Amino acid sequence: MSTRGQFNTKNPTIKRILKEASELASYASPDYYAEPLEDNLFEWHFTLRGPPAPSPYEGGIYHGRIVLPSTYPLRPPSFRFLTPTGRFEVNREICLSISGHHEETWQPAWGIRTALTAIRSFMDTDAKGQLGGIECNASARKKMAAESGGFKCEVCGKSNAEIIAEKEEAASLVEARGGRGKRKEEVVPEELRLAYRDELGKERQDKNMGLENKAVSSKAEGKSSSSNPVTTSLPPAGDTPSVTSRPPPPQAARVAQAAPRQAVLNAPERPMEWVDVAIYGIVAALLFMAIRKFL
Repeated sequence: MSTRGQFNTKNPTIKRILKEASELASYASPDYYAEPLEDNLFEWHFTLRGPPAPSPYEGGIYHGRIVLPSTYPLRPPSFRFLTPTGRFEVNREICLSISGHHEETWQPAWGIRTALTAIRSFMDTDAKGQLGGIECNASARKKMAAESGGFKCEVCGKSNAEIIAEKEEAASLVEARGGRGKRKEEVVPEELRLAYRDELGKERQDKNMGLENKAVSSKAEGKSSSSNPVTTSLPPAGDTPSVTSRPPPPQAARVAQAAPRQAVLNAPERPMEWVDVAIYGIVAALLFMAIRKFL
């Protein structure tokens, strides 16, 4: 790593990053490895071996990126996988209790080594709708694991199999030296496990609450539509009863308006009595005038 002379080593963040990089190089692990880029101390690349059997990731070797914030370790890093895993989306930030999506659960005492150990441990868990997580069957994950060793990072210039082989050799040398250089086994902190379980539990609870609210809303709408019948108001005694109901549809209204007109047209013609009376009157007058002329 040739980045030491490019940064102010008195800066707490720089000092912490350089310390972690040195420890990861000195205490090598055959299961994971990470180091910063030569020209950017805040971007790391990691190589991770899949969990052992009976995990479907057995034999898999996965590669990814780590981006550290400028206030590290006060804020958590972000992680993304570049190798297909069947558990995390490729080249998308993953959402775990040790990632930048959950700053409230991050502790500055944790570091890159702790984060990689946790990610490796959490690979066998279900995504449960988690951001950056995917669901995939075991056979597909085994297939991806078998093909993962040949993945070659353009930045690192080596395949996953080549990187992990070098770290296995380095870890063997550390074990052979023993004493001060002996590799320490890293375990996932219990509070990190609890935070991850709480996170999944909260997601399931929110999802169930959403389904319950939707069901209650649908039930309320159905009840409202079925409980709106025609209502009849009973007036006081002596008044004309009135019925309150929904207004008739437009077609019924048109039929009701046309009914009186049709009734008038179909009504039988009444006899014209006044015409008959007038005729009789005129005839009587003519007869009276004729009789009077001859007398």
